[in-house]
Amino acid sequence: MNDLSGKVAVVTGGANGIGEATAHTLARRGAAVAIADKDAERAPLVAAQITAAGGNALAVVTDVSDPEQVDALMARIRDQWGGIDILDNNAAALDLTAEDGDILTLRPDTLAGMLNGSLVAPYLMIRAALPDMLERGGGAIVNIASVSGMAGEPGLTAYGVAKAGLIQLTRAVANQYGKSGIRCNAVAPAFVRTRHNEIYAPPRFGAIYSRNMVTPETATPQDVAEVVAFLVSDAARMVSGHVVPVDGGLTDSSPISADYRAWMTEMAGAQAD
Repeated sequence: MNDLSGKVAVVTGGANGIGEATAHTLARRGAAVAIADKDAERAPLVAAQITAAGGNALAVVTDVSDPEQVDALMARIRDQWGGIDILDNNAAALDLTAEDGDILTLRPDTLAGMLNGSLVAPYLMIRAALPDMLERGGGAIVNIASVSGMAGEPGLTAYGVAKAGLIQLTRAVANQYGKSGIRCNAVAPAFVRTRHNEIYAPPRFGAIYSRNMVTPETATPQDVAEVVAFLVSDAARMVSGHVVPVDGGLTDSSPISADYRAWMTEMAGAQAD
């Protein structure tokens, strides 16, 4: 039921990180994969890697926050493969996270840009993909949200607001088109060890997340990709409208867990002495 042979998938932001891992994973499961990304250098490279491994892939350099480019992307996919069955909305305005902050430091233009790149863009992709999915008798959509959209944070206000909106968009699509055979879910990662985070995130950022998770490690892009591949497969045919955290237990843990564990370790050490 995890076989995606005969399916056509679009992965936005598929040139890097979670999107790149997802594109490879869907292709290994048998899907033809269109990689939609602004990165004109890496998008063709990822498509070439998939093809070299025996898969079927196409790179379409696209800014998915631009309605005209989204329409051109969908037209290219229809010409190539006849339509779309799977949409993975991974692209986000990550370049703006460096300008994000609390309410008083967050500039209105940063908020607008984040909403455009991380919420409006997925909306445009869903809106463009739905007619094909309806014509083909159904489809599966996964939106890459974040734990930042599920709880308040000291910073990353714009990012959290956009991801919270994406979660609500997920529920709306699932509710409105479920009877037509279209499923829509969201995946909410916590800290993921992507190239972007390795370059731009302060080292302490990942350590903070790791300290508050219950798993030994933070996630890799492949960890998220595996969940996406499950959600778009027939194995998840009864799963729709849900947010699946891929967060190492972060959101289901007591807020005092990290301090509590440290205190218990300290007490155990004192008793041993």
